[in-house]
Amino acid sequence: LRRLDALGVKSRPVLPDEADAAVRRLLELHRLQWRGRKVTGEHLRPRFREHLVRAVGPMVRSGDAVVTEFRMADEVVAVDVTLLSRRLAGGYLYGAHPRLREAKADVAVMLLDACAGYARAPGRSTLSLLRGDEPYKHRWRPAPVPNQRLLLARRRTAPLLAAALCDAAARRRGKELLRRRAERRGAGGDGTT
Repeated sequence: LRRLDALGVKSRPVLPDEADAAVRRLLELHRLQWRGRKVTGEHLRPRFREHLVRAVGPMVRSGDAVVTEFRMADEVVAVDVTLLSRRLAGGYLYGAHPRLREAKADVAVMLLDACAGYARAPGRSTLSLLRGDEPYKHRWRPAPVPNQRLLLARRRTAPLLAAALCDAAARRRGKELLRRRAERRGAGGDGTT
C-alpha cells in the first residue's frame, strides 16, 4: 500500500450516473492489460460489453455493486467492479493500465484493499475473490468454496430449464457411476454389482 501511496494512486467509488462510462473504461483497460496474453475471449466481445454496461448501472443504483476508479493524477489507471450482498463483497472484474505494473504497483493489493473496504460494511463478513483459480489469488490463501448456479426463469421457460437441469444431473450421475465402476475394476473387482 505504501508503494501505491508513493505513486499517488487514489480510489473512489463512481456515482451511479457515471457507472456506464466507468464500465466501458474498465473494459478498455482490461483489453490493454491482457494485450498479447491469453485472455477470456468473451470479455473482448461487444456483446459482453453491452451486457456489462446494461447490468452494472442498475446494480450500482440498487446497492448490489460498486464501481471503483483508481487514478494517478487525473488519469484513470484502473477500474474495478465489486459485487455486493448483505454478507459478501466480491471482486468481479477489473481493468488496469499496464503502466501500473511497469511502476511496480501491486495491482492485486490495490484491488483487494478497495474490496476489503466494502467488505467491512456493517453485516458483511465475507470478502470473496469469486470464481476462478488464478495464481494471483493463491497468495491470499483463500478458502475454496464450490461454485453453484442459480437459474431464474419465467413460467414458460421454467420447464425447459428444468429439463436442462435434469439432463445435467443425469450426466453427472452417469459420470460418477462410471468412475466408481472403474475404481472397482482397478481394485480387483469385476464391476458387475
